[in-house]
Amino acid sequence: MKHMSNDQNSSRRQFLKTSGSLAIGGVIASTLAVPRGVFAAGTDTLKIGLIGCGGRGTGAASEALTADKNAVLTAVADVFKEKCEAAINSLKGNAALQDRVKVTQDTVFVGLDGYKRLIDSGVDVVLLAAPPGFRPQHLRAAVLAGKHIFCEKPMATDAPGVRSVLESVEIARTKNLSLVAGFCWRYEFGRREFFKRVHDGAIGEIRAVYATYLTGPVKPMPPADKRPTGMSDVEWQLRNWYNFTWLSGDGLVEQACHSIDKIAWAMNGKLPLRAVANGGRQIPNNEGNIYDHIDVFYEYEDGVRAFMAQRQIAGCYSDNSDYLLGSSGTGTIKGWNEPVIKGVTTWRYSGQKNNMYQTEHDELFASIRSGKPINDGIWMAHSTLMAIMGRMAAYTGQEITWDQAMNSQEKLVPDELTWDMKLPITPMAMPGRTKFV
Repeated sequence: MKHMSNDQNSSRRQFLKTSGSLAIGGVIASTLAVPRGVFAAGTDTLKIGLIGCGGRGTGAASEALTADKNAVLTAVADVFKEKCEAAINSLKGNAALQDRVKVTQDTVFVGLDGYKRLIDSGVDVVLLAAPPGFRPQHLRAAVLAGKHIFCEKPMATDAPGVRSVLESVEIARTKNLSLVAGFCWRYEFGRREFFKRVHDGAIGEIRAVYATYLTGPVKPMPPADKRPTGMSDVEWQLRNWYNFTWLSGDGLVEQACHSIDKIAWAMNGKLPLRAVANGGRQIPNNEGNIYDHIDVFYEYEDGVRAFMAQRQIAGCYSDNSDYLLGSSGTGTIKGWNEPVIKGVTTWRYSGQKNNMYQTEHDELFASIRSGKPINDGIWMAHSTLMAIMGRMAAYTGQEITWDQAMNSQEKLVPDELTWDMKLPITPMAMPGRTKFV
């Protein structure tokens, strides 16, 4: 698989011209590239640190240990101690992995600054799986410390976060660090072959893409009267992070970004010119401020269109599929089924099947061992911004261009977050009233 297309290379160069390459140049110049094949104080053991100990993070740690038999998990971090303990117990419960779970009481880092202490604990590889609002700062800290990284999707919840991620991506590239994205479908063999054939012209020129992510709610917001007495605003929102835009980005950004990433994949690195969207909240969500449905309409050069239908409402029709319309055929990925192309010839994927979550880590650790780093950074940031761009269009009711989205000054994540600070919940966006910033 090619991890960076020519279009993406061009995008990276353009980014450096327009978004402060001189500002990060001093940071890059003051750091050294990581030596090949030397890890963990001169041994060939790779020490892994997990930041974010929920289900996805625990799964990532399991896959990382499975990917490299000479890797050990030495540290975990989360804002909640019970999450750390649950992750450790789950991994130790796996007979194939338990001997390589080397976390001690001294390497369980709890709190908002736990990620810093984990990164400073001597790990070689960092798995970033905390809520997406924290991703830019966690990524920056890991890159500056010279760590190889698995970075779950999405990579940010606002445009300033995306710009920070792009800067970190460039630092990682200069320091020869591997950076693998959690956009897992890019690592599924059938989808790889499907999109390779599409890019090779199997359905002609792409004219339109329609993607769906129609599902139920991930974790509904509990009523305010269920909030324990004395629980701070920050803890309440962190425990229900799916429901707050600053932490999750909204369902479009947090979940349907997978489908948006496949739109970007189909377009082979081309960026949308603009987007309009419809969306809102149909089912009351107590104190949460995310929408439960958004439809986005992206426009590309030459009139090519892409459509994204996202919904998180229980009891409705479910569909998670991708439909490509070309000048001489169609391509369809229906749910978990094998991809199909109907063009001059008909093709259905019948090759090797794989666990895409495992392959992400197999390829990450192979790249570290070989000294040939993978860097998914440009496209993972662009796919994230495409999702944020769609949310902006839905929340404001306005047409949003790519340049507007990239240069947006709306910063959702607080600069200085403390456990006991007052953190009022931002009212839910109202199209036509909520302003683009």
